[in-house]
Amino acid sequence: MIRIIAGGKKNTRWAESACQEYEKRLRKPYDIKWEFYDEERLLQRLSDWPFGPMRHYVICCDERGQNISSDEYSQRLQSAFMDGREVIVLIGGAYGFNDEIRMKADFVWSFSRLVFPHALARLIATEQIYRASEIAKGSHYHHQ
Repeated sequence: MIRIIAGGKKNTRWAESACQEYEKRLRKPYDIKWEFYDEERLLQRLSDWPFGPMRHYVICCDERGQNISSDEYSQRLQSAFMDGREVIVLIGGAYGFNDEIRMKADFVWSFSRLVFPHALARLIATEQIYRASEIAKGSHYHHQ
């Protein structure tokens, strides 16, 4: 399972509807569980950092991170699953994450050098998880 911990508002209907379209297609271990927090509570929750390095693979989405291909992202997820680690994807609110949180993550992932609104970042993350699952099973959804 992939746990996505997100800041910002959940109730953006168009984004929620689009994410659900991809989520319906996902199967273990790529299925998603969402946790939503307002900006302040998200940073408070993450400051305690309850994640164990051996049990979790933490991906922090941030425009200051590394830009990788969909194939590379799929490989990272597959590797974490093969190691028996739960994947946690962090999506910040309007102000993103501080250096402390980025430094604690296993991987800081940039979708692009562009900055996206929170709802669109959720959709991109969900689509890329779906794409990673399709790459892993060798489907024709992803092509080069």
